[in-house]
Amino acid sequence: MNQTRSTCPYCGVGCGVIIESDGAQITGVRGDPEHPANFGRLCTKGSTLHLTASAAVTMQTRLLRPMQRATRGSAPEPIGWDGALDLAVRKFAQVIRDHGPDAVGFYVSGQLLTEDYYVFNKLAKGLIGTNNIDTNSRLCMSSAVAGYKQTLGADAPPACYDDLKSADCLFIVGSNAAWAHPILFRRIEDAKAANPALKIIVADPRRTDTAEIADLFLPIQPGTDVMLFNGMLHLMLWEGWTDARYIAAHTTGFDALKATVRDCTPDRVAQICGIAKDDLLQAARLFATSAATLSLYCQGLNQSSSGTAKNAALINLHLATAQIGKPGAGPFSLTGQPNAMGGREVGGLANLLSAHRDLANPAHRAEVAALWGVPEVPAKAGKTAVEMFQAAADGEIRALWIACTNPAQSMPDQSTVRRALQRCEFVVVQEAFSTTATCDYADLLLPATTWGEKEGTVTNSERRISRVRPAVAAPGQARSDWAIGVDFARRLEARLARGHLPATLFPYANAESVWNEHRESTRGRDLDITGMSYAMLEAAPQQWPLREGEASGRARLYEDGVFPTPDGRARFVDTPYKPVAEAREARYPFSLNTGRLRDQWHGMSRTGTLGRLFGHVAEPSVQMHPQDMARRQLAEGDLVHVTSRRGSIVLPLAASTEVGLSQAFIAMHWGGEYLSGSSSTGERLAGVNALTTPSYCPDSKQPELKHAAVKILKAELPWSLLAAAWLPQDAALDTAGALRALMQSFPFASCVPFGTGGALEGGAPERTGILFRAAGYEAPPDAVLAQIEDLLALGGADTLRYADARRGQRRAVRLARDGADARLEGFLLGGDTRAEAWIKALLQDRLPAQAYGRQLLRPGATAPAGVAARGKVVCSCFGVTQTAIEAQLASGPGDETEGLAALQGALKCGTNCGSCLPELKRMVRAGVAGHKPTAQPA
Repeated sequence: MNQTRSTCPYCGVGCGVIIESDGAQITGVRGDPEHPANFGRLCTKGSTLHLTASAAVTMQTRLLRPMQRATRGSAPEPIGWDGALDLAVRKFAQVIRDHGPDAVGFYVSGQLLTEDYYVFNKLAKGLIGTNNIDTNSRLCMSSAVAGYKQTLGADAPPACYDDLKSADCLFIVGSNAAWAHPILFRRIEDAKAANPALKIIVADPRRTDTAEIADLFLPIQPGTDVMLFNGMLHLMLWEGWTDARYIAAHTTGFDALKATVRDCTPDRVAQICGIAKDDLLQAARLFATSAATLSLYCQGLNQSSSGTAKNAALINLHLATAQIGKPGAGPFSLTGQPNAMGGREVGGLANLLSAHRDLANPAHRAEVAALWGVPEVPAKAGKTAVEMFQAAADGEIRALWIACTNPAQSMPDQSTVRRALQRCEFVVVQEAFSTTATCDYADLLLPATTWGEKEGTVTNSERRISRVRPAVAAPGQARSDWAIGVDFARRLEARLARGHLPATLFPYANAESVWNEHRESTRGRDLDITGMSYAMLEAAPQQWPLREGEASGRARLYEDGVFPTPDGRARFVDTPYKPVAEAREARYPFSLNTGRLRDQWHGMSRTGTLGRLFGHVAEPSVQMHPQDMARRQLAEGDLVHVTSRRGSIVLPLAASTEVGLSQAFIAMHWGGEYLSGSSSTGERLAGVNALTTPSYCPDSKQPELKHAAVKILKAELPWSLLAAAWLPQDAALDTAGALRALMQSFPFASCVPFGTGGALEGGAPERTGILFRAAGYEAPPDAVLAQIEDLLALGGADTLRYADARRGQRRAVRLARDGADARLEGFLLGGDTRAEAWIKALLQDRLPAQAYGRQLLRPGATAPAGVAARGKVVCSCFGVTQTAIEAQLASGPGDETEGLAALQGALKCGTNCGSCLPELKRMVRAGVAGHKPTAQPA
């Protein structure tokens, strides 16, 4: 067995992994104990990476050879690499010749490696002569970029993970780190355990798992962060908690900000933010007077029409109190994607150039042009993500190249995005997975390598650059992203025949040669990495800056109080409060929030292949507060229409006290691949981003994915369907794809995998099943139901059946002999699905089912004695369910420490990756409270 050190491809924590492989197959993964980001720890997603790279998953989901569509809507057919790239060159060259360089666009990804990013940035800006290259990092990090640049002078997070050990106060705002950055959250837990005096403030409209660790929770109203920060600064000024010496010596612009925050009185802030004045005062005191305050923030600040102002207003607090440039202090933006930082470093955004240079700066453009050997870099600003797809929808951009991202799921205002993809004359999708929604719109599909196959570098949230190494050869005809870009660029150079260019702009023989040119572009810049070679990174990951001749990088920045601005001073930014782009009103009375699930990643092209990762949250839903549900006479599980000004989708309803009144929450992952349907007019309804707004921050151009105004009304869909079955590993995902083609037959439908939910006793192999749920105004044609049955292996002679066409009832169950008994392998309930809880339990828990044959077929049959729903999976590593945990806690857990230890000892939950620990601790606290004796009246 071979072992290869590499980096996890999920969030921006940048965890090191050790990949185990045998020949061409990845067989295991574990955390790298020597990597300084995670010291051997991995979350639920990282610890299952090898399972998402299995041979069965690869054969069903991977794009393994170039494919071409002869016409839109037709099935793609194989084409050789030479033919594919020549076709792409011919189409792009024609558009450039007929309509100019700005008629093409490149939309790339924070999951590309730095070397990939560099090639595509140079291809667009250096060869073609357009700045129309942007990235899905625009959707997650561009407000952080703009906020850092406006205040500190450069896009450089000044803190590091080790600062958690030195902090006396943590201010976590707009971040559910417990789910979005689980391994970083483990370090927060460690810091709290080592220093019980550490105070933690969490500000968030939802009471997430992250809030469970808070000493002070601020449940602010959506979009009111700027008012909160300005109100805290108002109190700091009033109480004398600012640092006048630091402000005078190291900053400018404070007087203008003071005039703005003068009006942010506690009464006004409390009213707008929806929090208590005493809590506001406590937050300001802890932030300003603690010896070291570290802020951690993410999409709650960034994905906003005031995203840059939110970032700047928070940084204002650090500058006003000198909480920066020392151990344990500073504004620390948590990066969403594994290499969003690397993309920013090479200038892979429409407004940036290599090494944090600004496109608008003529001197910076000249520097890059000289480095590349081109006459000039175009001065005209490129189209950012929302602008790019709007331009394609309007016919302005005629050719699109999309790499390693899924805009047909992840972009806001999906009706515009899909119209853009349909209207665009030529769409190239460079992808590892053939199952993403965007692949359906591609004229040309190019197979790319993915985790475990790639070579290059990534940069994590603390400016630490790590190597990514291949453990196995690329499957099929897949190629590295940078190599695809170089091959296309060389062919396009020859077609454009621009004599003023050097022999080739793309002389790269391998990823390291790309890295070396990028490295040279940073010389003398704030992120200078001229001392950071591949050889150095082979030994250990390094933080930038790391200049030539230096032995190691810098852990934290601005310790000397000197900032990368013309006068060396940080700048306060005047940040008046502005409300969200879409205010709640009578027609749209709810604020819709979006966010992450614990065990899923982005559009789930990788995590969605593994059934066990659906154990914690099994199906899509919209969460509402129970009081809002009661007022509208809605019940748990009801199907509801969630409607914004742009679209409407149907979802099951879930009650949650984590969500505030007049608010709702839908996870960002549920795209059209998992949740869909059709309207009464036949229009396709697809995923949460059918609802979200394209309104964006004027400075960062980052859209307000975190908020949309919606209405929620009961969906009158009286006929329902639930079908589920265990399937062979090598067929389950293909079956899911075929079932998803049927989702448009219903006004509501969802299709998700399910699995064995973790390690099984006796080392039994992991199993995968598919669950299909739908609802309609009446039963669909028998042919549709028969097709569903056939796909779930319910069409054979071993299936028991019941049908009553007049009442719209249909039942099918398949039992398989297991020793002296039989177990349920699959079922379909059509019309009356009230028995779903206990029948699903029979299936998923593999319970004996021989005795229940007639009950399985009878509509509305009640649960047999001893058969009960098992509840959701809390611990994905060991498949421990909520029911099992509650049963263990029923004996009386003692205090919280004893209760958690008893759970871990009896069930193993929380002893592996730790992602479930916040939820376990909450359940233990509830159990302890439930067992405390009630005080008797005197």
